[in-house]
Amino acid sequence: MKYRDFRSDTVTQPTAEMRKVMAEAEVGDDVYKDDPSVNALQDYGAALLGKEAALFASSGTQSNLLALLTHLGRGDEYIVGQDAHTYKLEGGGAAVFGSIQPQPIEMEADGSLDLDKVLARIKPAGNIHYAQTKLLCLENTQDGKVLSLEYQAKAAAFVSRRGLRLHLDGARVFNAAVKLGVDVKEIAQHYDTVSVCLSKGLGAPIGSLLCGPAEFIGRAIRWRKVLGGGMRQAGIVASGGLYALKNHIPRLAEDHANAAFLTEGFREIPEVQTLPGSGETNMVFISLLKKTPAELAAFLKNRGVLVLDRNPVRIVVHLNLGRADMRALLDGVKEFFAG
Repeated sequence: MKYRDFRSDTVTQPTAEMRKVMAEAEVGDDVYKDDPSVNALQDYGAALLGKEAALFASSGTQSNLLALLTHLGRGDEYIVGQDAHTYKLEGGGAAVFGSIQPQPIEMEADGSLDLDKVLARIKPAGNIHYAQTKLLCLENTQDGKVLSLEYQAKAAAFVSRRGLRLHLDGARVFNAAVKLGVDVKEIAQHYDTVSVCLSKGLGAPIGSLLCGPAEFIGRAIRWRKVLGGGMRQAGIVASGGLYALKNHIPRLAEDHANAAFLTEGFREIPEVQTLPGSGETNMVFISLLKKTPAELAAFLKNRGVLVLDRNPVRIVVHLNLGRADMRALLDGVKEFFAG
């Protein structure tokens, strides 16, 4: 059975055009920095975000970890949201590999961090009793919610005044840029480093980019090697990422429109509560007022629709799903409650 898969935008399949580009990619040994397709991706990605350089990594988790290991040393600290991917969903890599301490704080409803709360958690510099706070990490989008340009400018000014650096987990930063109707540089300009995922809404089969100053990226290369991230003839997959950056950014608006369609549809189902922020970009979150997410997931799977068994239920729209798939999901949920 071919499923309509709403579990994540990581499940996307390369388009026929992307597969052709990948099959014809010119490759070399990227550890020696002579894979032309990887070099082209890195150069294009850096320019796209307005940064000096970029580094191709195998995943968003690896890209964020490279940033943390390069920004921070043993006994240093980064401040991060309690539900942020870099803290909650990346296996504690900074602590495991770098002896780096995270300082999580609660996130605000819009996905931001209250800068007054951040200030209260910055450790006194030079005090031997404390880890040394050196970095603030933000996430955009966070559960599909977009940080405002005004907030990001304030965050950049905040860290500058306090001698900190600023990293963005921008796995879906192009969704944010499309939603705001701005060039992605308008977002990236506020950050020292930005991690960008190629394998989510952009539809590439693998990979992320870490973008930032050339000197910083030069040091991050060593950490990538330490983590086993030298992928040798990586141009085959890098060319898919480059194709995605050149061709798939504007179409993210289609995903946003389909998520908004779903959001309106769920609001008409009395047994479902649609959570704030749903449909802002490509994600919808619903709580079930009757029955359980596990029952819903099993019911929908039997009808060829995949959703995660979690509460609230997260539904993610991507390039392999169209309006007919949105209707099939809504019809399935209505049938679930009717039964």
